[in-house]
Amino acid sequence: MATLGALLLNFSVDLLDEVQQCVHPDDFFKGAHQHIFKAIISLHEKGEGIDILTLTGELTATGLIDKAGGASYIASLTSRVPTTANVSYYAKIVQETSIRRSLLDTARHIISEAHNDSLETRLIIEDAEKAIFELNDNQSRGELKPAREVIQKTIETIENRYRTKEGFTGVPSGFDGLDNLTSGFQNSELTIIGARPSIGKTALALSMATNIAVKNNIPCGFFTLEMSDVSLMMRVVSAESKINSNNLRTGLLRPTDFNKLTEAAGRIYDSPLILQDTPNIPLLDLRSLSRKMVMKHDVKIIFVDYIGLISPEDTKQPRHEQISQISRSLKALARELDIPIIALSQVGRQSEGKAPTLADLRESGALEQDADVVLLLHRERVVDRDDDEHENSSVIKTELIVAKQRNGPTDTVNVAFIPHFTRFENFSYDDH
Repeated sequence: MATLGALLLNFSVDLLDEVQQCVHPDDFFKGAHQHIFKAIISLHEKGEGIDILTLTGELTATGLIDKAGGASYIASLTSRVPTTANVSYYAKIVQETSIRRSLLDTARHIISEAHNDSLETRLIIEDAEKAIFELNDNQSRGELKPAREVIQKTIETIENRYRTKEGFTGVPSGFDGLDNLTSGFQNSELTIIGARPSIGKTALALSMATNIAVKNNIPCGFFTLEMSDVSLMMRVVSAESKINSNNLRTGLLRPTDFNKLTEAAGRIYDSPLILQDTPNIPLLDLRSLSRKMVMKHDVKIIFVDYIGLISPEDTKQPRHEQISQISRSLKALARELDIPIIALSQVGRQSEGKAPTLADLRESGALEQDADVVLLLHRERVVDRDDDEHENSSVIKTELIVAKQRNGPTDTVNVAFIPHFTRFENFSYDDH
């Protein structure tokens, strides 16, 4: 009543804007107040003046005057508010109570589903988590900001980047050529990394993840569907300690290696790298665990290795439709959590021996369509054997093709693959 009374007492466009930033018509509990607020918005859109008389006329013309409480009730609203100065405060109270009512409705729905034996428990949990996240998102209505406020923040951001010399607006991958093209992995975007088997998809993703979590101390989640958490950590330790991965697997270590292991283990121990190693993880579980990573560990970026091992919700669908469903779900999850999600994918056999293209992404064209960024790896295969030829190939030049970037240029950058440590680094022609 105070919110509506303030609008009627001394209406202005600025006053209505303040209210609409917080409140929608459905946020009012009483149906009469919903009809009154809708009528105020309707009069404003028509460009007509708004006061008690014009509002009463509008509601009478639409046949809603009785549902709005009648003319006397509308006139009484202005006596409920001493001043229009506190209209934002009144509107926020309406918003808060509306959210609490929605929370109660959601809780009742969850209780109802929990008693329904025909529903899978995982589906109930997924619906509950999604409903809570939607409530949280709906709390922010957005704001109307004048240019003078935005330009001030923009200049401060530019000055801060000048002082820190950081040219990235997203989460940096640690690969200079790639970050210069993309400005880092951007929030709400889905990135696909594609390559043929044994080219280094996992090694590249893990190198990026350790750059992010170990070097830059940015919380990072990593779903490893193909390897166990211990096997994956073995790669991280090899890369961080600069000890040959074969020696770690076989235990053929020198006494000096243990100093390197201890130092590397300390850095990894202190890093905010979160691993999850469920094989063939259901899509529902992946979404649920991703939300937990964000809520519990404040994860800023998530890697999924790899998309072909995610179990879809409907296993009876054709494979290309399953991949399409997974792709759309990952894109929606990136937007819901407002973080970058990087998913690995294999490319088709037809790309063997040549640089892959977007058309080579395996099993579904939805990957190419849904992804904001597509990175493709290409290099000649290196046989993993401990001979002189392998020993001399300490650094292998690999092409990282930015095949698609929705908001930026495409190009090819070179990265260095180090077989001994199963790790990628920035490529230097001098080092090569």
